[in-house]
Amino acid sequence: MSSDYLVRATAHGGLVRAFAIDATRVVEELKRRHDTIPVVTAAIGRLSTGALLFGAMLKESDHLVTLQIQGDGPAGTLLATANGSGGVRGLVGNPQPDIDQVRNGKLDVSGAVGTNGTLTVTKDVGLGKPSTGTVEIVSGEVGEDLAHYLLRSEQIPSALGIGVFVNADGSVEAAGGYLVQLLPGVNDADAERIENVIRDLPHPTAMLRAGESPEQILDRIFGTDHQVLEQRDVRFHCPCSLDRAERAIMMLGADAVAEMIEEGTARGGAEVICEFCTERYLVSLESLARIRESFE
Repeated sequence: MSSDYLVRATAHGGLVRAFAIDATRVVEELKRRHDTIPVVTAAIGRLSTGALLFGAMLKESDHLVTLQIQGDGPAGTLLATANGSGGVRGLVGNPQPDIDQVRNGKLDVSGAVGTNGTLTVTKDVGLGKPSTGTVEIVSGEVGEDLAHYLLRSEQIPSALGIGVFVNADGSVEAAGGYLVQLLPGVNDADAERIENVIRDLPHPTAMLRAGESPEQILDRIFGTDHQVLEQRDVRFHCPCSLDRAERAIMMLGADAVAEMIEEGTARGGAEVICEFCTERYLVSLESLARIRESFE
């Protein structure tokens, strides 16, 4: 098992479901690819960690969940998409806004994200038309906004703790957290005990920085009264490819392709950059000519 993985568990006879995750390397990879400043690293890292937790509830490996926050902060739109097998990719509108990053000694995530706006959750489970739910963001801290969505849109009382600890040099030391959901049928005493334990937990990154594993985080919450159902590797994953780049060019139309051929003659083709992972693909002049011919 790599250092980045997620644990799925159940407790109280299946009436409570729980997830815990270490996504440190995933968030470091997002930071590297998008060259984010620390406060934006924390914001997109929290959203991507949340996407992985939401993705763990999908039934099939090719099912997708997309979380999008459109806040009024300088970071712009944040988006993360996770699949049912532990892969995630993320996107941020403005990776390097010129802002004060720290407030009260902590990274000011809500200052970067904004406190007004919407959180949209889209699930594509292969039924033809994805389902979408949208709520107003409540704080811009991401974790609270995701918990608010679960309560408002899915009527599931949820405790969600996620965090990203960024070192002074911009590297990610710890990222991860937990999600606990109380399903119908949980008695009041059990619900209160779980809520009290979670209220007293250290911050998720404090536990991870102390060397605690996702399993140990769940042990803190439930003691021995839970059953681990699955351990799943999580990773940065973008399905882009040269073939997808060519198909994207085809969607631009014949005139645009002809212009790309003209402009790309000197450099041997047209460059396409994936917004999600920043990979660059050079579509050759031969391929561009073939695409143009397909319109004839």
